Amino acid sequence: MRFADEDGRRGSRLDLPRSAESHRAWAKERSVATCDDDRFRLVVETTATGEAVGTIGSHRTGPRSGWFEFDVTIGADHRRRGYATESLMLMLRFMFAERRYHKCLGAVLAHNEASLALTRGLGFTEEGRLREHVFFDGRHHDLVMLGMLAGEFDQRHGLSAP
Repeated sequence: MRFADEDGRRGSRLDLPRSAESHRAWAKERSVATCDDDRFRLVVETTATGEAVGTIGSHRTGPRSGWFEFDVTIGADHRRRGYATESLMLMLRFMFAERRYHKCLGAVLAHNEASLALTRGLGFTEEGRLREHVFFDGRHHDLVMLGMLAGEFDQRHGLSAP
């Protein structure tokens, strides 16, 4: 299954095309790799069938200053069913309550209205815009930087699971 958009983008990154075999080899390697920090990628599955519908990850962290950056990608056939919201809520609760991070950052392409609505709906605040920061499809695109503090998450959603 491929979770990137049709043009190869995932979140704010531009991924080069990879073969299915290359993805399988990467997944096999990552499945047995040890983790010595809080950077990870998880598969998002349905609870009913266990079908993989996307991924979520913490791909950059600043443990000394207490921040982490996330990305979430849901396959086109599974969007708008709450998978991104639920997986991001679980990640935020884990990183803030269990790992004691202070801030979460997200980078969203300015034209990605669905991702902007998701993050803003959860309580992220727009902290800035990197103008014409990402190049793909023959032109430059703005990247919107969003952030949420642990206290803001706690106030809005509670750090303990409901």
